[in-house]
Amino acid sequence: MFWRKRFVFVLLLAGVFFLSASWAMAKDIETDKTDLTDTFYIDVSVATVWTKPNILREVDTTSATNPADLRKWTTSMTYQDKLGLVGKLETQALYGSKVTVLERQGDWVKVAVHNQFTPKSDVGYPGWMPAAQLTKEKSYENQLHRPFALVTSPTAWLYNEKHKKNEFLELSFNTRLPVMQEFENEVLVATPSHGKKWLKKADVTVYNTEADIPAPTGEDIVNTGKKFLNLPYLWAGTSGFGFDCSGFTYTIYQANGILIPRDSSVQAKYGTPVDRKDLQPGDLLFFAYNEGKGSVHHVGVYIGDGKMIHSPNSSTHVRNDDIEASGFGKEYAGARRYVK
Repeated sequence: MFWRKRFVFVLLLAGVFFLSASWAMAKDIETDKTDLTDTFYIDVSVATVWTKPNILREVDTTSATNPADLRKWTTSMTYQDKLGLVGKLETQALYGSKVTVLERQGDWVKVAVHNQFTPKSDVGYPGWMPAAQLTKEKSYENQLHRPFALVTSPTAWLYNEKHKKNEFLELSFNTRLPVMQEFENEVLVATPSHGKKWLKKADVTVYNTEADIPAPTGEDIVNTGKKFLNLPYLWAGTSGFGFDCSGFTYTIYQANGILIPRDSSVQAKYGTPVDRKDLQPGDLLFFAYNEGKGSVHHVGVYIGDGKMIHSPNSSTHVRNDDIEASGFGKEYAGARRYVK
């Protein structure tokens, strides 16, 4: 069994992830741009969502401004800096994506990131981020019914003009923006707060709706993952600037039109269970403490011949590994299939 994005969790999560309906009313918040209430849009290339407000280190500054510089942030951190993020970040949200504001503390807001399913919230994945990285402009909302450009390169530049000489913002893989007009080599898109900008057509694929993304094969999932070989690990990462293990699997599946839960422990509960002897490329492999009998802590994508592609930990990068030789084999806890 597999689920396409347009109906996967509409049915399942209503029962499984149902929490109390007594949500506190989202508080009004203010930024320099607008009065923010309830639904907003990410206004930076990638917004990093933290477990608490105001816990930034100096090295994290460039990730929390508007504009944010994710490339500078991820490349400037030492191994110890990256380890310092463990347990302090929740997830990330991409440019133009939707969040619901739940609470405010000073210049920070607690949000729920839509389309990142979790038992933590029935709205979306919750956590804290700077309010300055959000916007809510009617001109952008009015374009969301249009076809959209899906960024399919690991990262892609958004340009100020058609001739692509003036770079505006470096976007991540899997970013979606409404298409205003298509040309032979360029696509004109709407942005959350800066009007119309340009993308190279070679960096995107245009779809009329999410349902028009072709159903992938397992090999499609594997080939998507291979685009990120050698990309450094980032705790809570869901972008072409860095992934954690489940952010990697979540993102490559979503870019192929299949929405799965955000975290590995929850990904392990859905899809179709697969016996180890029946593994096929694209299946998700799960690994757990206590020699596979404890809680799930890691996920990878099976690529065949006893190997997987995954984003293991802060000391390394997206890579192919032999499951047994890597040491993960003794923690094997099962597999799930989300494609045919």
